Amino acid sequence: MSFSVGQVARLAGVTVRTLHHYDELGLLSPSERSGAGYRRYAEADLERLQQVLFYRELGFGLEEIAAILDDPASDEMTHLRRQHELLTLRIGRLRDMVAAVEIAMEARSRNIALTPEERFEVFGDFRPEEHEAEAERRWGGGEEYAESRRRVAAYTKADWLQLQAEGAGIVADLVAAMKAGLPADAEQVMDLAERHRGYISRWFYPCTPAIHRGLGQLYVSDPRFTATFEAMAPGLAAYLCAAVEANAARL
Repeated sequence: MSFSVGQVARLAGVTVRTLHHYDELGLLSPSERSGAGYRRYAEADLERLQQVLFYRELGFGLEEIAAILDDPASDEMTHLRRQHELLTLRIGRLRDMVAAVEIAMEARSRNIALTPEERFEVFGDFRPEEHEAEAERRWGGGEEYAESRRRVAAYTKADWLQLQAEGAGIVADLVAAMKAGLPADAEQVMDLAERHRGYISRWFYPCTPAIHRGLGQLYVSDPRFTATFEAMAPGLAAYLCAAVEANAARL
């Protein structure tokens, strides 16, 4: 059974001109000719066309596709495995793009008062709005959550830089205390935990000792928070949690 160029064009969703172009390049030449000299495509030609279109969709150039398909070491299963791997990677990239668009939409809805350049300067790869859904799930009905949203929406670049500098200073002092071997319930370390509580109260929402204790538990129970602290110093998440607990107990 063979097919005319028009039939193949309709089946594959391409133009007749495209098929002629593929033939001229030697990428896909029909196996047969009719008595009148017209192109006729066999089933094997359609299978090759399917491979061509797969690789085109994946962004390969025509010369690259010809080299891939004409490689004597490759068979149909090799092509399918390669295409599966490439499609899986593309799906992952598309998911990342969708997530980025959703993050941008959420950021716009929160009216964070930074230009794109300022956002890169202040946050780098970190995007505070990425944690918005989790924060809303946990605390969305509370006054603290509403207060944090209100404050953050008004922050300027200078505010964010000051906020980050203050937070980094507290973390640096905690790491130094931990490396010096001070126990988490030492007065100096509890004072650092109190500085941390005051930092949250100044920049985000009134942080009571009870709320602070809950945050400390979150730092060790949520892998995302734990990873952030562990990247600064191994054991820091648990150390801060213990310091928060000790400080809350003495207040």
